[in-house]
Amino acid sequence: MTTALRRLLAGFTLFLTEFAITLALGTLGVVAFLALGREVFDQDAATFDAAAFRWARQLLGAERQPWVESITFLASRNFISAAACLLINWFLLVRRHRWYSLLVPVVALGSISLNLVLKQLYQRPRPLLPLTSASGLSFPSGHAMISASFYGLLVYLVWTHVRRPALRYALVTGLVALILLIGLTRVYLRVHYATDVLAGFAAGAAWLVVAIPLLKQLEIVVKKRFKTELQSAEKQPV
Repeated sequence: MTTALRRLLAGFTLFLTEFAITLALGTLGVVAFLALGREVFDQDAATFDAAAFRWARQLLGAERQPWVESITFLASRNFISAAACLLINWFLLVRRHRWYSLLVPVVALGSISLNLVLKQLYQRPRPLLPLTSASGLSFPSGHAMISASFYGLLVYLVWTHVRRPALRYALVTGLVALILLIGLTRVYLRVHYATDVLAGFAAGAAWLVVAIPLLKQLEIVVKKRFKTELQSAEKQPV
């Protein structure tokens, strides 16, 4: 077997593997969201949500509300919008990676927009007696969905580009813990049911799994079609 053929087979095998993993994760996220959406108004879900309220209160304690609100703020629209702008500027001006600068707003703004659409479809009111102010509808949780997609994107970037294994695993673990903690704070503050949060995680992860491969393929197509123009643009002084 020639070297060229081996490389072709290796590339094809890698593509099939990535496609299979992407399809499986995306399908799992969609199925989980639809299942939660179907069961959310059943009595079993109500019992689960009530137990989750008690468990979150016992876990975080009754006197930690300021600390909890500072964590939940990390997935607010204002914070995510500011963080996304900083990340876009980093990729545009420092790293000179135009496609990542496109990926960030697609993931962030797409997740926010999709969440608003889903809320209008399900029309679930928020829980009674919240511990902090919250407006709008409840299902799925916007904070959970946005944190799963935006911080999930950071997980992807860290896993792809951080070469030191110890640092890579530490950062990924920290980001995943932050995503879960943000979801927990929404239940603790009684601004979302636990089923809202789980559905938000599923929808955010599904959106991320769809957005990254699509933009990756778009990058490949555009680079092939406009290879000369892009090389000329990169050579020009900034």
